[in-house]
Order: sequence, then structure tokens, then C-alpha cells
Amino acid sequence: MKDNITLLDYLKVRRSTPALQLAEPGPDRAELEDILRLTVRVPDHGKLAPWRFIVYRGEERERLGEAALKLSLQKTPDIGADQQEVERTRFTRAPVVVAVVSTAAPHAKIPEWEQIMSAGAVCLNMLMAANAYGYAANWLSEWVSFDEDIWPELGVKSGEKIAGFIHIGSTTFPPIERPRPELADVVTWVGEA
Repeated sequence: MKDNITLLDYLKVRRSTPALQLAEPGPDRAELEDILRLTVRVPDHGKLAPWRFIVYRGEERERLGEAALKLSLQKTPDIGADQQEVERTRFTRAPVVVAVVSTAAPHAKIPEWEQIMSAGAVCLNMLMAANAYGYAANWLSEWVSFDEDIWPELGVKSGEKIAGFIHIGSTTFPPIERPRPELADVVTWVGEA
């Protein structure tokens, strides 16, 4: 792995593609199963698999958008037409949307925080696995990740949390670099090397 130039080159340019730039085609079921097999290869103290996936495809994405719109209108009846369209198309921005659901819970040996971080690792691994299969992807949360009123529509159970929604598809847009933190701003060196 030390000399895996391909992996190093990839990590130097890894970028999420904005969800609004995603389009067909998306991965078929066999490709998605392969992506998910790679996805679960993350740090997981105690081998708990403290996460699960809900895959939304086809017309189900439209139904979920209508559910998001309905709930939005109940909570904010005066939202404008543009925002209504955002809600209606929330799950159709990509051919495949995967909810990463954290099932972290108290455990005698494994801190819940470690379980939650494993769900975050799953999200990033899914982005990279999708890229490895030639697809573009984006990890989003947005209000639907935090508003428990919509969770029954999404298939999320009580006591679970949504780590994010991974949108997967294709794009014709070139990746655009964004500013990254300067190491001096985020690294503290302790000890001599």
C-alpha cells in the first residue's frame, strides 16, 4: 500500500460532486451491492456493525419527495414555489440515494461515540467506493436527517439516527477544487520526530 500511486493520486483529488450535478445512470443493483461490500470495510470496534443502509431507487424517491413536501408545508405553510420544488425533488437529484442509519447504542465495552464515528466512516467509504466504480457521489444530511417526523416515511426506526444520505449517479461536470484547511491551522505537533 505504501507505493499505491493510484490510491495516492485519487486521495489528492477526491471531491464530492454536488447533488444537483448528478444524473443517470446510477449503479445497478449488482454494482450497488459491490459498492456496499466495500463500504462496510471500516473501523468497527467490537464488530458491532452499528449502522445499516436503506437504498432508495426508482419511483420511491418521488414518493419520499412528496412526503418531504407535505411535511414542509405542514410546518411552514407559506414556503414559496421554489422551495416546494426543492422538497419535491429532494430524493430525485441522483438515481440512487442511500440512507446511512446509525444504530449506535449503549454497550458494555464499546463507547457509543466510537459506534457513531464508524457510521461516519461508512459514509466516506461509500463515497470512495462509488468513485471507484466510476460514479460521482455526495454525502448530504439536510433537515430530513434530523426531523424525526419524516423518519417513518424513510424507514428509520425509533432510537436510530441518520448519519447522512449518499447520493450516487453520473456527472458530466468537471470536479472543481474547493479551499482546504492549511495544516498549520488544524495540526498540533507534540514531541520530536
